[in-house]
Amino acid sequence: MKKYRLLVYLIFFYSLMTGQERKLNNKIALSSIPGYKTLKCDFHMHTVFSDGHVWPTFRVREAQHDGLDVIAITDHIDYEGYPDEIKNDRERAFEIAQEEAQKYDVLLIKGAEISPRVPPFHNNALFLEDLNNLPYGYMKDTHHKFIMKDDIKKRDLMAPFLEVKKQGGFVIYNHPTHMPNYDWDKAGSKDLFTPFHEELLDMGILGGVEVVNSTRYNSMAHRIAEKYNLTMFANSDAHHDIASGYKDSHRPMTLVFAKSKSADAVEEAIRDGRTMLYYNNLLIGRIREAEPFFKNAVSLNSKKVIYKGSPMLEVQITNKTDATFDLKFSSGYVIQNLPLQMDHLKSQGKLSILIGPIWDYPDKIDLSMNVDNILISPENTLTTNFVISI
Repeated sequence: MKKYRLLVYLIFFYSLMTGQERKLNNKIALSSIPGYKTLKCDFHMHTVFSDGHVWPTFRVREAQHDGLDVIAITDHIDYEGYPDEIKNDRERAFEIAQEEAQKYDVLLIKGAEISPRVPPFHNNALFLEDLNNLPYGYMKDTHHKFIMKDDIKKRDLMAPFLEVKKQGGFVIYNHPTHMPNYDWDKAGSKDLFTPFHEELLDMGILGGVEVVNSTRYNSMAHRIAEKYNLTMFANSDAHHDIASGYKDSHRPMTLVFAKSKSADAVEEAIRDGRTMLYYNNLLIGRIREAEPFFKNAVSLNSKKVIYKGSPMLEVQITNKTDATFDLKFSSGYVIQNLPLQMDHLKSQGKLSILIGPIWDYPDKIDLSMNVDNILISPENTLTTNFVISI
């Protein structure tokens, strides 16, 4: 056990050093939506208690270092990476992490990953009561191996999900299209949302889908979220340290718009679908959240000016956050100073646009913005309108 603690400390100090090469998440200021707090979250990560390579306290310290508000450690119920060194107690990782989380104001959600290599594939379960009560009768050997039974019964695959429902949990379909060791050539259907998933959905067990996993955005998962009205998630699925995998960017985050920083408020927000995803320079969300999120991120000020003898309106746009926005403008008047009416609004930055000539100033004008790096569907980006008083 001591050698694992020593390894954790060495990895943590290494990650602190490499973390200096990237912008730390705890310096990222993000927008909110009216009536709610924005909580930065990661609901998918692993420790040495399954197939991860770090101690549970390390996940908490990473989260605190990166400025996250909420995390869930979701070790596999059906795989033990170190069975000779670590006792098979699926509650233990949460207990160890919880003690650390209370020191660093990180909210820890109790969760686990149910991960058969057949439908319904990998799924995270959150807001659980007792991880040791989750059955895994479909497995033949979990000791540093993942060997499923030759004759798997549906009741064995369904059993852990029924227990999740009994405990009042919430299930997320993890990383569709990335299903290790599944033979798609022999599959009866190539539909990623299988009849098993539809059954879980109808039973009120399945409620979310992982649209971003680690460094990958999954457009098919995004379409699944739209079709079945599932809450969207962006998670790290971390097995090693976070810092070494995100030297040039922030870790993926699920932004949860909650009434408070509490487990009950986070669960209520997730069940209502109030999330956005923050991944590299991309923000992903439904228009219900995306539009107020963007409008709350920027402020506009205008003034009348004379430019080369013509009356114009100069509009200054200020970004109050550390996100960046790729903008394309349109108006009933000409945007004079931007090629193709496009510009990049830097984090905490400002940009000015000249609208005109306006020979007879009205009381107000409309300015439309298309935000190219906010996805509201796999095919569409956010377009919103501002009314500027003159």
